[in-house]
Amino acid sequence: MGKTLIPPEKSAVEEVPLREALEERYLAYALSTIMNRALPDARDGLKPVHRRLLFAMRLLRLDPGAAFKKSARVVGDVIGKFHPHGDQAVYDALVRLAQDFAQRYPLVDGQGNFGNVDGDNAAAMRYTEARLTEVARLLIDGIDEDAVDFHPTYDGGEEEPIVLPAAFPNLLANGSQGIAVGMATSIPPHNAAELCNAALFLIDNPNARSRTLLKYVPGPDFPTGGVIVDPPSVIAEAYTSGRGSFRVRARWKVEETGRGTYVVVVTEIPWLVQKSRLVEKLAELLNEKKLPLVADVRDESAEDVRLVIEPRSRTVDAGLLMESLFKLTELESRIPLNMNVLVKGRIPKVLGLAEVLREWLDHRREVLLRRSKYRVAQIEHRLEVLGGYLVAYLNLDKVIKIIRKEDEPKPVLMKTFRLTDVQADAVLNMRLRNLRKLEEMEIRAEDKALRDELKSLKALIGSTKQQWKTIDAQIKEVRDKFGPKTQLGKRRTTFAEAPEHDEAAIEEAMVVREPITVVVSEKGWIRALRGHVSDLSGVTFKTDDALKFSFHTETTAKILAFGSNGRFYTIDAAKLPGGRGHGEPIRLFIDLEQEADVASVFAYQGGRKFLVAGYRGNGFIVAEDECLGTTRKGKQVLNLKAPDRACAMAVVEGELAATIGENRKMVIFSIDQVPEMARGRGVRLQRYKDGGLSDVTTLKAEEGLTWVDAAGRSFTLPLKELKDWRGNRADAGRLAPKGFPKSNKFKAVVAANGKAAEE
Repeated sequence: MGKTLIPPEKSAVEEVPLREALEERYLAYALSTIMNRALPDARDGLKPVHRRLLFAMRLLRLDPGAAFKKSARVVGDVIGKFHPHGDQAVYDALVRLAQDFAQRYPLVDGQGNFGNVDGDNAAAMRYTEARLTEVARLLIDGIDEDAVDFHPTYDGGEEEPIVLPAAFPNLLANGSQGIAVGMATSIPPHNAAELCNAALFLIDNPNARSRTLLKYVPGPDFPTGGVIVDPPSVIAEAYTSGRGSFRVRARWKVEETGRGTYVVVVTEIPWLVQKSRLVEKLAELLNEKKLPLVADVRDESAEDVRLVIEPRSRTVDAGLLMESLFKLTELESRIPLNMNVLVKGRIPKVLGLAEVLREWLDHRREVLLRRSKYRVAQIEHRLEVLGGYLVAYLNLDKVIKIIRKEDEPKPVLMKTFRLTDVQADAVLNMRLRNLRKLEEMEIRAEDKALRDELKSLKALIGSTKQQWKTIDAQIKEVRDKFGPKTQLGKRRTTFAEAPEHDEAAIEEAMVVREPITVVVSEKGWIRALRGHVSDLSGVTFKTDDALKFSFHTETTAKILAFGSNGRFYTIDAAKLPGGRGHGEPIRLFIDLEQEADVASVFAYQGGRKFLVAGYRGNGFIVAEDECLGTTRKGKQVLNLKAPDRACAMAVVEGELAATIGENRKMVIFSIDQVPEMARGRGVRLQRYKDGGLSDVTTLKAEEGLTWVDAAGRSFTLPLKELKDWRGNRADAGRLAPKGFPKSNKFKAVVAANGKAAEE
């Protein structure tokens, strides 16, 4: 039988606004994520799960040099005593601490399969074994000497450290990655010896700025090596503000293969890049023919990384080949820097390099003071015990007599020999076998040594200068242990400037250079036919659609589209759809407003000049290079006010310009009367009572004016026969010559049958 639910009395029901309840609960969740999961402590550089792992391994006596224990045992202890989360999450954290390609200075020494740089997972925790490394020992060293505060675990059954003593600059040396609520952290690994040198400088110069420390810490030092190609100014800015990023490239070299041929061998890849995924991406690009300079890619890696890239031919420039790969693949990776850490274990804050090291140094001083005070208390207790032993030694027979005869010997001993409670307990707890060790000389020698140590410790506690001197010595010891001459401490990541390669050359290197014919329909559908096609009679269009523009170019070219809104748009020819179907709407490639249309489409050549004009008859000359846009939004060139629209443009070829209006009136004037501008409304080219501009063109005086009629026939009038139409800019003009096309266009559109089409 189920239990009957008794509804609460009306007075016991408390109404809470949903918004307040949600805010309160979400804030609690956000704080929990920030404090207990995602952000590392600035002092020891660890998140709670990593700290609990190391502490549990310490309790299991898994010190460096000790026998390994199963990872499952470690994980079991962690989730049972300290970390009430899933075992897989804890094991994943343990695995990462053991991976020498993920951690610059691994904190766990793993035995078994702990994954690899290919991205393969580690073996299950029942198959792998673990123990602490020397670096982890340095982080924990002194934890039994009251170096840090402890707090109860989640169930109150045990105690765990709030922070570790951290004799190693772990936060920057190993880095940290984490995503909390509303904030994240991303700290790349650094070289420990360099960090120690910077810390030593900071001890002598407490007000040193982050920029000054860069002569000791030039940048990150990744476990997988690589080359940082950022300029020093960018790196300095990142470390000063605590936010930025680093461009890291793979390390590569050229290997000669005889007879003038070569291969490029990649020996180091950027940090956190999975090699298998990188090879897959290279193979995919190769199949899609996006790497025309590359013939083949092979992964010949064993313990080390070795990716072999074979060029298409011996004439291919290795630098250009790699630049094209850096642009398309993770052989170049951008690694973020966001030094968002918990200051004093409580306050999330973005710190610069100097502040992070200062937090660590202040923590080291606090640990030193706490350990010193703990040792002072131990020595004072021991000196008290030694005083009791000396009394017992000098009055041994009497002490034995009291112990044998008295029912309660402790108060009698205390009264007879004026012993303290501690001394009386020490004498009574002494084993008989230890009586032979009671020699006055030994007791007095130990007493003297302890008093000397006590004196030096009290001097240390009382002198800030002495404290920093001790910390200085400790840091130098760590620096020597992980110096550049050691295998682990040697810098792996180097710095270089990215070679200057022509952007156009790189773009071209990524596309196979082939001839194409670009076809644009009346309704704005665009496609690229393979080869230079002269006869377009076989080209089909959708119903109610027809040819508008067509021209020959290459896949490596840029296409310029002039919109009726006065904007020029740039499209890569390589991105155009093939000629098998009807193509795709040009609006998929550019952000053209719905009410706007395409006035002209052509291949970019560079160095030319255009005469651009609007419907109301205004226009000017613009350089072709000024028309190149870098975004989908294009580049505004001809400024227009609605309902005006851009309706005509012509390449400037000659000293004269001709315009014709919808009223079929034409005027020819000197091109010098039209100004050259980069952007604007322009000047009036022709005056109209009704209608507007239909078309513009330019001509050379010696060649005269040429047009194509409806039947596709070409007509040319020499300049002396055009004297009636000669005038000045802004004239109304005269009716067009006999035989001029009804379309009012100087150059007719070539239809599918190759003849000029009427518009």
